Amino acid sequence: MNSILKLKLLLFISLISCASIAQQVTFSGTIRDANTGEELIGATVFVQETSEGASSNTYGFYSLSVKPGEYTIKADYLGYAAQQIKVSLLKDKLLNIELKPETTSIDEINIVGTKSDRDVSSTDVGMERMQMAEVNKLPVLFGERDVFKSMQLLPGISSAGEGGSGINVRGGATDQNLILLDEAPVYSASHLLGFFSVFNSDALKDMTVYKGGIPAQYGGRASSVFDIQMKNGNTKEIKGSGGIGLISSRLTLEGPIAEDKVSFIVSGRRTYADIFAPLATDAEDTKLYFYDLNAKLRFKFSDKDQLFLSGYFGSDKFGFEDMGMDWGNATGTARWNHIYNPKLFSNTSFIYSNYAYNFKVNSESFNDLRMTSGIVDYNLKQDFTWYPNPNNTLKFGFNAIHHSFAPGELISDGESTNNIKVDSRKGIETGFYISNKQNINARLNASYGLRFSSFSTIGEFTDRDYDDEGNIIDERVYEKGDVASTYWNVEPRLALTYLLTSNTSLKASYNYNTQYMHLLANSTTEQPTDYWVPVTPNVKPLKVHQYSGGLFHNTENGVWEMSTEVYYKSLNDLVDFKNGAEVILNENYEAELVNGKGYSKGVEFLVRKNKGLFTGWFSYTLSQTMNQFDEINNGEWFSARHDKTHDFSIVGAYQLSKRTSLSATFVYNTGIAVTLPYGVYEVDGKVLPLYSDRNGGRMPDYHRMDVSLNVDGKKRKRFQSSWNFSIYNLYGRENAYSISYRESESKPGSLEAVQYALFKFVPSVTYNFTF
Repeated sequence: MNSILKLKLLLFISLISCASIAQQVTFSGTIRDANTGEELIGATVFVQETSEGASSNTYGFYSLSVKPGEYTIKADYLGYAAQQIKVSLLKDKLLNIELKPETTSIDEINIVGTKSDRDVSSTDVGMERMQMAEVNKLPVLFGERDVFKSMQLLPGISSAGEGGSGINVRGGATDQNLILLDEAPVYSASHLLGFFSVFNSDALKDMTVYKGGIPAQYGGRASSVFDIQMKNGNTKEIKGSGGIGLISSRLTLEGPIAEDKVSFIVSGRRTYADIFAPLATDAEDTKLYFYDLNAKLRFKFSDKDQLFLSGYFGSDKFGFEDMGMDWGNATGTARWNHIYNPKLFSNTSFIYSNYAYNFKVNSESFNDLRMTSGIVDYNLKQDFTWYPNPNNTLKFGFNAIHHSFAPGELISDGESTNNIKVDSRKGIETGFYISNKQNINARLNASYGLRFSSFSTIGEFTDRDYDDEGNIIDERVYEKGDVASTYWNVEPRLALTYLLTSNTSLKASYNYNTQYMHLLANSTTEQPTDYWVPVTPNVKPLKVHQYSGGLFHNTENGVWEMSTEVYYKSLNDLVDFKNGAEVILNENYEAELVNGKGYSKGVEFLVRKNKGLFTGWFSYTLSQTMNQFDEINNGEWFSARHDKTHDFSIVGAYQLSKRTSLSATFVYNTGIAVTLPYGVYEVDGKVLPLYSDRNGGRMPDYHRMDVSLNVDGKKRKRFQSSWNFSIYNLYGRENAYSISYRESESKPGSLEAVQYALFKFVPSVTYNFTF
């Protein structure tokens, strides 16, 4: 009887909800830039009479329901002139809005790209958003404005080190970041030893980073999500931009093919260090450059249907004389947006991603020796957004990814070398999710959801079991299509925001993430030669629980923004190598792996000035990341390689005049943990190092200052230009790239450390233009 009463009560509540919805009308549409037709992400729509509002999604779409009546609607987006619209809403209405960019005076420079109180009122915990308008105010390195590198100046996000291409977020390893470009995963995000990212800012519109409180629609990585959106292309007129520098040049073209119906954008970039390399080295036929190309087409079939086709192609080339290597990414995304009704928005995507690495040697000893590795993905993704009422935004959907892993292959045409191939593996990864953003009352907001994920590793390959010494004790042969192992997990997500005042809030979040693939590193920093492998019967998925919370405050006038966040992560089924492991082209690499656990904890501080002649921020992270493996360090806890106790950045930009601005950054962080020798021993008359426990030492602390001066040319009707002068590492700090040890010539029988640095300081000059 009790169950029947509960069922009746639930049905009654549902009927009341449906009735209340039936009494409402919905207005919805897309918010765009009036000059370019570009959709605006995160623009706000506010109904003055009811104090209800909504924000636009990744495609500029918004939806809001109210009772029938006459209303004044205000549309707003930072950097754009607000627009007020009086409308009569007696039935559902399509209301597309175009906002005009605002011309700011010299004493009112804004650098942030989000609504001034968004970080206080939203349920986004551990989220950072950066738009190109913000990046343009930051210091320029090597003449390139780089949104990906700029994000590393924020708390909780740090570079893996000079000469390394990875990025660490809240103590996570470099492979724990999901990096998406128009929804396509990018497996190697850096060019030229990490000094450039693969993301050409001229082709980008927006980047959102989730350090914690990761929404349920994202999965597959344990630490963070970098969601990067390309521009869709100007729908009004043909426009171009570019830059010519000492190190690289770039060019972007965009415009309509059919006005307001079909648009395009093409953006290319190339460095030419290879042209000058022969002047600095005796090696012949030196190659040292990268190139990349972004392209996108947008088709608007109606107000309810749009199709986007986008792609990225990029590659690094490095070589001299008879040796060379190249690596790069290729991605492609086809997305269809459909509005089923004013409350239901759909996005269907088919996504392709390919990362490949090649190493070649052609000499007397090795005749056409080639080593290759890579990973290829095909992904089908379906997302729905439902706006049932002003207090709830429901998202649900699924995705299915087919992974092809090629850990490594060595091929030679010579007789002296046998071909080696590590068995390739394939995997099917799936995810189903549902989440809701809910305004519970005037002070309390919540975001909650569930993600159901699974991963099946499939043949054709041979799976082996090993004893403690790494000897094969059993093996199983899986034919093509055979399922070797299947893992599945339920991943809950929860975020809460409580408004203490209109400008101050408390936030808390919890999320559980599962990662079904691992990056096996050949060196101490992430390099192109590292390779991806999936979970197997012997290699388990990584599982991470993250708890975070924070206090957020903005001043009344929006000039200052302050936040403090704390976090704690517990990591289970970490994967690492045994001491002395053989990594490269080892078909029995699983015998070299060990499983363990870890934790990461930290406190993040951010103080940012958003308006005025002087803008910038100070960020500081105090953190600790520790790992434990029974087979390493006698089971004792030790520092993870990417553990950095202190990490802070100072960023400043000053508008010297209407056409001249000066900017600078200073970064400092504790040196990463490394395994260093603590003594020596002698073998056959040679002095060799005796190493300490795993990661028992530290590299020297890292610090660097960069400066940049930007001078705008005279404004003309169609053509504008500027000069940028920048210096990387202003005071010539020789930050350690690596440290090696050799027998001391002055003190035989002892070791001396030799430190290698990549660069002292690097000046650059770039001429930028738009037309």
